[in-house]
Amino acid sequence: MKNRIIIVLSVIMLSSALAAQQSSEKLTPLMKSRIADNSQDTKHLVWIYFTDKGDLSVYKQADYTPVSQKSLERRKKVTAPGALPYDETDLPLSAVYISRIEQCGIQIKHRSRWFNAVSAYATAAQLQYIQTLPFVKLADPVVLLKKLTRIEEDAPVTFMKQPDNVYVFNYGSSFAQLNQMKVPEVHNLGFTGQGVIVAVMDAGFNRLSHESFNTMNIIAKWDFVNNDPGVGDSSDMGSGSHGTQTLSTIGGFKEGSLIGPAFSSTYILAKTENTDSETPVEEDNWIAAAEWADSLGAQVFSTSLGYIGFDSPYPSYTWQTMDGNTARITIGADLAVKKGIVVLNSAGNEGTHSTHNTLGAPSDGDSVIAVGAVSSSGTRSSFSSVGNTVDGRTKPDIMAMGSSVVVASTYSNTTYSTSSGTSFSCPLAAGVAALVLSVNPTLTPMQVRDALRNTANNASNPNREMGWGIVNALSAISYFVTPVEGWTMRGSYISGTLFLEWQTTSESNNYGFEPEYSFDRINWTTAGFIEGSGTTIQLREYRSNFALNTSSRKIFVRVKQIDFGGSFRYLPEIEIDNTLPAEFSLLQNYPNPFNPSTRISANIPESGNLTVEIFNVTGERAAVLYSGSVTPGQFTADFTPTELPAGIYFARAVFQGLEGNTISQSLKMTYLK
Repeated sequence: MKNRIIIVLSVIMLSSALAAQQSSEKLTPLMKSRIADNSQDTKHLVWIYFTDKGDLSVYKQADYTPVSQKSLERRKKVTAPGALPYDETDLPLSAVYISRIEQCGIQIKHRSRWFNAVSAYATAAQLQYIQTLPFVKLADPVVLLKKLTRIEEDAPVTFMKQPDNVYVFNYGSSFAQLNQMKVPEVHNLGFTGQGVIVAVMDAGFNRLSHESFNTMNIIAKWDFVNNDPGVGDSSDMGSGSHGTQTLSTIGGFKEGSLIGPAFSSTYILAKTENTDSETPVEEDNWIAAAEWADSLGAQVFSTSLGYIGFDSPYPSYTWQTMDGNTARITIGADLAVKKGIVVLNSAGNEGTHSTHNTLGAPSDGDSVIAVGAVSSSGTRSSFSSVGNTVDGRTKPDIMAMGSSVVVASTYSNTTYSTSSGTSFSCPLAAGVAALVLSVNPTLTPMQVRDALRNTANNASNPNREMGWGIVNALSAISYFVTPVEGWTMRGSYISGTLFLEWQTTSESNNYGFEPEYSFDRINWTTAGFIEGSGTTIQLREYRSNFALNTSSRKIFVRVKQIDFGGSFRYLPEIEIDNTLPAEFSLLQNYPNPFNPSTRISANIPESGNLTVEIFNVTGERAAVLYSGSVTPGQFTADFTPTELPAGIYFARAVFQGLEGNTISQSLKMTYLK
């Protein structure tokens, strides 16, 4: 019976192949060339593109979302008002189409929602058969690519001594690579990458037991080479020493030895490269990993791999295809940016060529941030790839230290070594991108790129060797002014005192404001009246020193804005806990931007000591706002910088509780004149 089935299937496929000769051609010239150069039994790794996503009615339900909530929230930054934060590229492939492909014996490797395609292993006969399927649009080889050239140490290892009592952390031997980018100054302000999800795509991660990863928050791991959850070394293909080193570069933390710029970020790890020496890299691994990381809400991609031409007979990309629109991996990277992800990639380790670029995909993408390498002295590393792209765009975009970078050892859990290559300048720069988003999470990927490029040390004269220059983290985090918050309100009810403050936009028709409170959101009581005249952005405050209802845990508060004509509207309602703060928190200053003064507040969970200092954008202390003891409740202090110039400032609060626990938090504010 089995033989009969095989014979019938062969007849069907043969008949289909004959029919295909009379139908429109769906095999690309390169695909036909591959078939002609190999035996009929050879299995080719191919892209099979579909014409559409099939029946979409199931996805039109109001509550359907194809990705995680974190991904949706990130995408809102790049989505037009009123539009859905996803499109057809995010919808799953048709299960019917997949089933039909598999029925003819084709082995599917990866499924790409973005490209509406599958990568699969198929013989010549199977490829001829699928041409008869009406939903198949095209079949083309998956391009096989050469790995990023590994670099031997090209510069002597010289460690820079960290000055005493200047920075919060002891960076040990990693001080030079961070100091060059002014990362320690940003860490001093309390920004260490918190709140940002970073996806690191590399050749695996074989020593996550290293001490520099002890505090790292890793939320997801997947091996796209072997299709399993193990990203370390095992019996399957690939070694993870390279990924261990790059991961430690961006997010490791061991005081006195190695600190990455974004050690407080959350991490997603994807193994995308097979390090077996005879095997070229397959571009579909990276694309599958990118779609997976996007669905989990990643905000930054760091890829320390550059993909360029591979020797014949493998189809590959060359310097002539580095135009931002040819390599599928580049198209995928640009699409990730379109979905709200900041994508950074190593520029490559192919050195200089006098007449053309030496870039590797996807660093040629117009939305991808290509990172070149410099030495500790700031000169370009000899191995660092150069631009420009074939269509004339300046590449690389930015530079970071890539010669003799301190990394975690892959042989011991407690030792460190050095490595060189744009493999290491990329995660350093990606860590700075995470810092920029940590300070201002509303920025789009292109705004992050602008902040990194336009504050780098060669921004006035970008070129094909250095791009816009070496990253300056301190300037980058301040490049975009924090937007006016408009109508906002916050409040607390502690020890019998109701405290409210809100910020108003510029209006000349404000007669006044009436704060109202309720315990059931039905019955509301007016608590007072605040005059509302004024045409500038102002801080409004209401404080009531009487007990409202200490038996009620929740207090609901709203503020009525009354115009001179008698009309009114409410600020959005807020909910206040009638309890002491559970933990220390520094609240955003009100108003922001401000002139002439602003209020800085903090929730204090217990008695202790508090220091609040103000720093300018260069990291210099501009003022000590408060230093002394505090009691449980809410601390407030006004900052009036009449003697200081307008610009960006940072407030840093350090709270030490009775048990000796110390918490440091910072915020960014804008002073206008």
